[in-house]
Amino acid sequence: MERSVPKVFLRSLLFSYILSAILLIAISFGLYKLRLQESQVRLAVNAVYILSCALAGFLAGKGLRRGRFFCGLAAGLLYFAVLLAVSALLNKGLTAAPQELAAAACFCAGSGIIGGVLS
Repeated sequence: MERSVPKVFLRSLLFSYILSAILLIAISFGLYKLRLQESQVRLAVNAVYILSCALAGFLAGKGLRRGRFFCGLAAGLLYFAVLLAVSALLNKGLTAAPQELAAAACFCAGSGIIGGVLS
């Protein structure tokens, strides 16, 4: 039975955003209770990107069972694209520096690839 590509990617992105929400709530709790520094919060947010995109790539590779490298890459880049679009809509434009955006895109793409390959 052939699996629907859009359904597989939507499901993988849904689960990765659920993981992101859970982890970001934990980070905000840590920020509130532990008085974390800005550098620690940035590191934790990057770790959330990495874990969530790896999950998206893993689920996309597992769901399609072919081209796992490219499934992971696509899942990571889709995660980043949705994150970028929502951020641009909420902030009425992009406020991050181009270097930060490029780094986040690389984190998302690379960890998505790793998740896809490991699936």
